[in-house]
Amino acid sequence: MNPQSLPPNVTAQLQAHIRDIPDFPQPGILFRDITPLLGDAATLRLTIDQLAVPLQGVPVDYIVGIESRGFLFGMPLAYRLGTGFVPVRKAGKLPHTTLAADYTLEYGTNVLEVHADAVQPGQRVVIVDDLLATGGTAAATVALMRQLGAQVVGLAFVIELAALGGRIKLANYPVHALLTY
Repeated sequence: MNPQSLPPNVTAQLQAHIRDIPDFPQPGILFRDITPLLGDAATLRLTIDQLAVPLQGVPVDYIVGIESRGFLFGMPLAYRLGTGFVPVRKAGKLPHTTLAADYTLEYGTNVLEVHADAVQPGQRVVIVDDLLATGGTAAATVALMRQLGAQVVGLAFVIELAALGGRIKLANYPVHALLTY
């Protein structure tokens, strides 16, 4: 992935469509709500286009989207780049043989799964989600891709909460976030 910084007008447009919700899903958490961004066609298109910029010229076989908001950005990004899409889901949601990885997030723990045949060894993947917080979800997804033998060529996020230090867990990979709070 090629590093990118957004022009100030793009940053402002994206930020204008992120709503802050205090104390959700529990007291002390400031939730960055992307639903206004999803509801505005021009800003949604801008978001997908900006996620694609650092991937120009990078060979990618699959976009890997993390349930559930990673699907919202991963599918159109896969379409835009002409790649396949691999869903990584919470435990018990995939119908075929799966691999699993535990992870910790800022307010609990969970398990992610991927189909055991989703990616072949050596295939190049980019992991996509809406938010990088503590990095637990993304690191678990990296672990799943590595179990499958995939080459993780980068991770892309709409928002990074820098104070939570998630990027540290992903230090061996290129990480791109459109907005940093």
